[in-house]
Amino acid sequence: MKLRIDYNNMLTHTIGDEGITQATLDSLSPAILAANKNMEEKRKAGKMAWRDLPYNQNEIVEDILNYVNEMKGQIEAFVVLGIGGSALGPMAVQQALNHPYYNELPREKRGGFPKLYVVDNVDPERLVYLFQTIDPTKCLFNVISKSGSTSETMSQFMIIKQQLEEKIGIEAARKLIVCTTDAVTGNLITIAKQEGYKHFYIPSAVGGRFSELTPVGLLPAAFCGLDIKGLLEGAAEMDKMCEASNIYKNAAHMYALLHYIGMTTGKNISVMMPYADALKYISDWYAQLWAESLGKQFDVNGKTVNVGQTPVKALGVTDQHSQVQLYAEGPFDKIIVFLGVDEYRETITIPKTYGDMPSLGFLGGVTHNNLIQTEQAATEYALTKANRMNMTITLPKVTPQTLGQLLYFFEVATAYAGELLNIDAFDQPGVEEGKNATYAMFGRPGYDTKKAEMDAAPAKADRYII
Repeated sequence: MKLRIDYNNMLTHTIGDEGITQATLDSLSPAILAANKNMEEKRKAGKMAWRDLPYNQNEIVEDILNYVNEMKGQIEAFVVLGIGGSALGPMAVQQALNHPYYNELPREKRGGFPKLYVVDNVDPERLVYLFQTIDPTKCLFNVISKSGSTSETMSQFMIIKQQLEEKIGIEAARKLIVCTTDAVTGNLITIAKQEGYKHFYIPSAVGGRFSELTPVGLLPAAFCGLDIKGLLEGAAEMDKMCEASNIYKNAAHMYALLHYIGMTTGKNISVMMPYADALKYISDWYAQLWAESLGKQFDVNGKTVNVGQTPVKALGVTDQHSQVQLYAEGPFDKIIVFLGVDEYRETITIPKTYGDMPSLGFLGGVTHNNLIQTEQAATEYALTKANRMNMTITLPKVTPQTLGQLLYFFEVATAYAGELLNIDAFDQPGVEEGKNATYAMFGRPGYDTKKAEMDAAPAKADRYII
């Protein structure tokens, strides 16, 4: 089984002048060749280490599975402390592959695996309410930070470490903390080794938003009983599909090219709209991947370009009743990506209850499976009729293999879009500025210059505060 992409509704033969012509695609051959070459060279030079993840983690996977078997019977919940890709990836995979009410199921229906909680914010209510929900002394806390200086995650860790040590002592607390971090540098690996915490490594050349197929995502997935080998197998399958130099045979490259053309013609919003609740949080994960990778002020030559495309999350059919009005009749500034499935894992049929009411009777005997797929097709038709750019990605069924394909597909597409835009898709200077300002405001050593810069900024005028 493999995913497929249908981009007919991006082209002029379906949406008229708002679409892309064959001549436009052909005219970009030099840019495509250059992007292909750059991708190949960067991979050979080890600058895209995330592309090797489907092949080089056999020992890591075995270590993870052995650790899960050792610990799962000793804990009631597995709690992820992370932010960005460290949280979005585990949530997306859990939602996609497990029962949607996984935490509410009795333990035996979870296969003996613990509940999963992901704590990805520092709203003061978040941890307090978590502690009212779980017994921390019966949980395993996974601290995920490559640098070990992520303020949000490390502050959560320090709070939990203190609570555990006060309640059960240092020795017992040590067994309830596992770290996922860089192998060599940063605070967290130093702490993990000093304190004797079990730890897993994030490859140094793999950035956070590309790390779901490392222990960042594999460890939480395994603790929820998911097939992490299948995820990697699916990613490997997609990697083979992405080797094609012909753009018409390489779905990830074509996805990037179409969005690149869209960006050059004012389509600065990318809407991800799954028609499966299982894929709902793929939109959240994709939003970070696409926004943080492609939103850049400068190109690789230092030229100011201010490029990027704003990702928007939607859910079919829910957001047909909230957002589609804008997509159909608002500005021509969006590309809508439908994310569908051929086969749902369950089937439910609508009873033939109100046959004497034509406005309801037609639903009798119809499955919800058919209803949601029909509504997806109808929304696609309505947007196409309105000459709005849209395309569809379809998974035959949501499985570990097809989900692995999908995650890897978006990663390759993102990197390829970066090459077409001539920007560095793997840095995030805009994020770092906010982090540095936070450090300066708290008086962290080494940030005196930033603090002075902030102090010199114009003060807010009271007249503009109501």
